[in-house]
Formats: sequence, C-alpha cells, structure tokens
Amino acid sequence: MSASAERSSQKLADPTGSSRLFVISGPSGAGKSSVVRLLREKRPFYFSVSATTRDPRPGEIHGVHYWFVDAADFAELIENQELLEWADYNGRRYGTLRTPVLSHLAQGEDVILEIEVQGARQVRNSYPGAVMFFILPPSVVELAQRLERRGDTSPAEITRRLGIAEQEIAEAEGLFDFLVVNEDLDRCVSEVLSFISPPGGGSTRRGRGALY
Repeated sequence: MSASAERSSQKLADPTGSSRLFVISGPSGAGKSSVVRLLREKRPFYFSVSATTRDPRPGEIHGVHYWFVDAADFAELIENQELLEWADYNGRRYGTLRTPVLSHLAQGEDVILEIEVQGARQVRNSYPGAVMFFILPPSVVELAQRLERRGDTSPAEITRRLGIAEQEIAEAEGLFDFLVVNEDLDRCVSEVLSFISPPGGGSTRRGRGALY
C-alpha cells in the first residue's frame, strides 16, 4: 500500500449506535463475492459498490458489480478524498466511495463492503468499530483450481494471484476479527451470520476468532 493510500484514510466516528460496518475480504478466488451475495439474500445490508480501474468480466454490469472507471477518474476520486479506502491490487485500483457508506450508516443501516486486504487495513485504522471477516479457501491448491475454472485468467496471472494470496493469508489473523473457510458456500455463509447479531442487537465484536 502506498503512502498516499494511507493518507487517504481519515478517522471516522460511528454515526449511530445501531448501524454497523461489515467488511468481507479474502484472496482472489476465495469466493467472497458469492458469500456477500448470499448474505444479502438472508438479511438486509446496504452493499457498497466499489469503483475499479480493471475491465469488466463477462456478465458484469457497471454500477451493479462495480463502478468501472479509468485511471484518471480514479486518481481524481483519491485527490478529492471521495474514497473511504482504496488499494492497488495486481496492477489495478479498487476503492469504496465514502459518501454512500457514511450516509447509510447515518440512517441506521448496516453496510457491507467487499474489499481487498489493503483496503481492509485502511478501514481497520479509520473505522475501528468495523467487524471484519476474512474468507479463506480450503487450501492453496483449491484456490488455484478455482482461478483456473474461471477461464478468464492466464497461468502467469494465476501464479501472481497465488503469491498475493499467500501473503494475505499470512497476515490475516492479525488484521481480521474472524477467519472463515469457504469449503462449502452455504456453511461458510451460516458461519459468518452466526457472528452477526440481529439488527439492533448490539455489538458483534467477540474478539478475534479463527475458524481456519
């Protein structure tokens, strides 16, 4: 993470006592998008659509899966401090728009972010009350197979992503509240939900638990 990325994070106070910020992160291919999709089907969240400079994958829709922007527009978002967090990942940039997140938290809504580990580190610093989940693959071998099955990733790209994944996994326990293995998607989602209290049920913070 660059020094400018660190500076872009500002300390934030909880807008209300009832709204909570949940972070879902993990290596590329761990299945965090699928986890978030099922979580949203099972309980209400405001899902923050991230901005990215990468190209859309087949089937991805601008404004639904990501806000797809060019490098110049992303740089302007950083300069204007319009991002709650942002990260460089494998040559592309990803970031969370600040205003929608804070607005929905202020209205008492729970917010869920699906972000890269670099961005999660910024959220940990700027929003200490966030509840942070790291989604793990059953193994690095399985992770490689998932990336291969996508069919849109070259062997060289898979090798790079696996290298990044190993670094992220090594630091996850010290950064995230809960580590959850995504071997079976439904069970993984149930485990994440078990750490989220019902709306209005108070804090979900239970210390740093590891399920890996």
